[in-house]
Amino acid sequence: MRLAVFNTQPPHLYFGGVERRIIETTKRLQNETDITVYSGTKAGFKTSTKINGVDLVPCRSTDIVFPLDNWTFNRSLAKKANAIEANAFEAHAVSGYGFPKKLKQLGISKPFIHTIHGVLADEYEQAKMDGHQTLRGKIANRFMRYLADLECQTARDAALIVTITKYSLEKIQMHYGVDADKVRIIANGVDVEKYKPRKDTTSAKRRFGLGDDPCVLFVGSLIPRKGLLFLVEAAKTVVREYSNTKFLIVGDGPIKKQLDQKVLAANLSENFIFVSRVEEDVLPALYNCADVFVLPSIQEGQGIVLLEAQASGKPVVAFDIGGVNEAVHNGETGLLVERGNCDGLAEALLKLLGDGSLREQMGLAGRRFVSENYTWDLCAQRMLKVYKEALAT
Repeated sequence: MRLAVFNTQPPHLYFGGVERRIIETTKRLQNETDITVYSGTKAGFKTSTKINGVDLVPCRSTDIVFPLDNWTFNRSLAKKANAIEANAFEAHAVSGYGFPKKLKQLGISKPFIHTIHGVLADEYEQAKMDGHQTLRGKIANRFMRYLADLECQTARDAALIVTITKYSLEKIQMHYGVDADKVRIIANGVDVEKYKPRKDTTSAKRRFGLGDDPCVLFVGSLIPRKGLLFLVEAAKTVVREYSNTKFLIVGDGPIKKQLDQKVLAANLSENFIFVSRVEEDVLPALYNCADVFVLPSIQEGQGIVLLEAQASGKPVVAFDIGGVNEAVHNGETGLLVERGNCDGLAEALLKLLGDGSLREQMGLAGRRFVSENYTWDLCAQRMLKVYKEALAT
């Protein structure tokens, strides 16, 4: 079996959920399939390379802003359609839109699989609910609508669709009018040997200036839908009770300046630590430095970071949105709060910060839950079945 996988961002140079899924599943399937990953020329990716036995090939794109990068990458990809040797094609999100049409024009009859993570039409609708968007946010949301239309067309053209949660399946049906029989639910996973409870966190705490203070950790892109402005509001209440609490924010993105201003205005500069990027092998230690993990997203397909935190034995706090309540057992492995409820978010954080025995109990339950249901090994084997099914149709 020869498989071609498409993603605008090179999966070995970006650490989002999509990229992590590509790296982890292809690594585990290299003995079952001959896989080549095609990505845009972003972050300096100019030369073909091999990682974990998988070939990664650059396709020309810009490296300016995602919509333009995405458009140029897909244009380059379409030009290569006749030259890409594969039995089946898999595209993630809006990478590869237009590719099925190109195959049809060339008379190539091979299955095209569309893997949808967060449903972009749903993300667009959720963002519209925010009545306080900046001009930049409104422009970004217009692009989101454009990309959602492309995702819709690609989904309709695909032989099979893969998505990550029941919630996403419902939204695909609602927004894209795709029959459920065409969709397979295969959740993301976590490497439970990499992300696991560890006791020696001294050097990591020293490196990031945490000391023995209570620590609330966030890992992710600093973009509007991640809801970090809600966290700053909740932090005001948390700090009134636990004044030395540190909020460690790991990630970078377009709202970093806005966050800095919000933190400064709230007089919380001593409580927030921003780390733009860390090495992938440092992340497991960071999770173990935390007392609680928080993900205040207002839209989320699933949230791989929730799985990583639970695998590390940490209780999680999040808004009860999207596919989050499938990845977290409310009251057992973490606490889920009504979307946008800053008081509820603060209350959940305070409850866990003030109860070490509850943190330990939820951490153990979370580790067990993820190990049994959300591993990359499971994800990879389920994807292999999809590839075989697509080839058999």
